Amino acid sequence: MTPALTHIALQVGDLEASVAFYREFCGMHLSHQRSDDGGRVAWIAEPGQDDAFVFVLIERPGHRPQADDDFGHLGFALQSRRAVDEIAARAGERLAWPPREHPFPTGYLCGLRDPDGNIVEFSYGQPLKPEHLAT
Repeated sequence: MTPALTHIALQVGDLEASVAFYREFCGMHLSHQRSDDGGRVAWIAEPGQDDAFVFVLIERPGHRPQADDDFGHLGFALQSRRAVDEIAARAGERLAWPPREHPFPTGYLCGLRDPDGNIVEFSYGQPLKPEHLAT
């Protein structure tokens, strides 16, 4: 049996701020929320994907932001270059990487910092299927 990726867990300093960011910029919604011994936890998902893949946000006040030289990021695909530009224009001070074209297969992208300083990439023209990557 092949394992299935079901979630990514991120520690966040402010649960409400993080849920609001991923709702506004990524179109995700709150799928589940609870409090347990370790604190508050929220699951967020893309519409219609609640049973397939979620981000698990675990509130940990005092969480440190991602370092400036850390290229780790979450990637979201958009439908056009214009959509990338629109996200960047709305980002304000959250903009970490202004929109720019990168060589194939990276494509056109921008990056925003979420409330905890994690980079969230928005790209267009970044193929994932192996047959589209052949050069």
